[in-house]
Amino acid sequence: MLSRVIGPAASRLALITKRPSTLTNHIRSLATVSGNTPRMPPAPPRTRATPVSHDRATFTIRDGPVFNGKSFGAKSNVSGEAVFTTSLVGYPESLTDPSYRGQILVFTQPLIGNYGIPSATRDENGLLRYFESPNLQAAGVVVADVAEQYSHWTAVKSLGEWCAEEGVPAVSGVDTRAIVTYLREQGSSLARITIGEEYDADQDEAFVDPEQINLVSKVSTKAPFHVSSGTGDSHVAVIDCGVKENILRSLVGRGASVTCFPYDYPIHKVAHHFDGVFISNGPGDPTHCQDTVYHLRRLMESSQIPVMGICLGHQLLGLASGARTVKLKYGNRAHNIPALDLTTGRCHITSQNHGYAVDASTLHPDWKEYFVNLNDSSNEGIIHKSRPIFGTQFHPEARGGPLDSSYLFDTYLESVGRYRRNQAVLKPMRDSRPSPLLVDLLAKERVGVVPTTGMETLLRMGAAGEEEAAARAA
Repeated sequence: MLSRVIGPAASRLALITKRPSTLTNHIRSLATVSGNTPRMPPAPPRTRATPVSHDRATFTIRDGPVFNGKSFGAKSNVSGEAVFTTSLVGYPESLTDPSYRGQILVFTQPLIGNYGIPSATRDENGLLRYFESPNLQAAGVVVADVAEQYSHWTAVKSLGEWCAEEGVPAVSGVDTRAIVTYLREQGSSLARITIGEEYDADQDEAFVDPEQINLVSKVSTKAPFHVSSGTGDSHVAVIDCGVKENILRSLVGRGASVTCFPYDYPIHKVAHHFDGVFISNGPGDPTHCQDTVYHLRRLMESSQIPVMGICLGHQLLGLASGARTVKLKYGNRAHNIPALDLTTGRCHITSQNHGYAVDASTLHPDWKEYFVNLNDSSNEGIIHKSRPIFGTQFHPEARGGPLDSSYLFDTYLESVGRYRRNQAVLKPMRDSRPSPLLVDLLAKERVGVVPTTGMETLLRMGAAGEEEAAARAA
């Protein structure tokens, strides 16, 4: 079945008979045996690592205040969008969340780093146990006070050591209350972290806006990969816009094997081989993902397959249905945001990380609002009135908690199960289970995703990509 789904993999398979000695070894290096064998990722790159810097550091908000502090991460300068989170715990999970790509994350919790950074161990499904992706995703880190001495049974290094290894600058000793007050009043703003240099007002022109580039293209896998479940027969196609490990864990742990596709993959062409489609979280402006929106629209026009989206995936689902999205003043990033289920009247405490939202007033008549934010009344979910399609702006799978809304995965997979059973009646020969051979050939890890290297580098990469695409079109 999957030979008709994974074009590149099928091509490699066809070539094995011509060059077995070289291609077989190459393909085997991308995968292990099928099943629940833990995924063995390549060693993380260390070319960006620097010694922990304790130089003076400056956090500068464009056209705003300048904060002087002390560096405790990498000795490098970056710029990006300054955002804040009020989460009290879960900083390893937050900093590895691909949705933070291109952003300088300010923590309102006064002390960060007291329980250190855990190891990159993996669970029985080969998924990272303590991180949401293999690398630190935020462009920079800003805290009031950092704990250089840590204490926790899972910890293997300090927050500062980790930031230095990942090439990410970090600043402590600044008034984060004043920063957050400014951001709440003025909205999310562009900012810079400068290590070991005096602030120069002329450098204001050097601020880089991550909204100018398609950040999803930087964090999405460049080729399909697969994670098997040993507890069920369902098979879900995941559109990887920057998927978190715990989203995959929430699906696999409930009996659904997942095959993850690049964000712009034409999913409508292969959806009939699967029991469900899932659209993941991701960074940046959803309107950059026009190909994804088009493919989702085609999918909903041509298939009755169950669909679920989270965070950016929810926004893309909204765009595909005909709604619009809006940028929030300073977004919602916390672990304690109340969201009201409009179908039951129950309130759930949710984990959130987003700067955009669906404009519920623009929903098509076939759709209705599912959840609403009780703090700012922004949209937190949409649901189709007659089909098994819905999305949530918050994170039901949240690591660091809370898990009030994790039942939504059960709701989704119940509809996946019904669809699978109905298809078995309509098409007795249909088998959506992944082929063991191609599961073995597929990668078990994101393919071709580069770690964050500062927004200046990302912007250059994005501009180069656009020039290359224009040259090919010419």
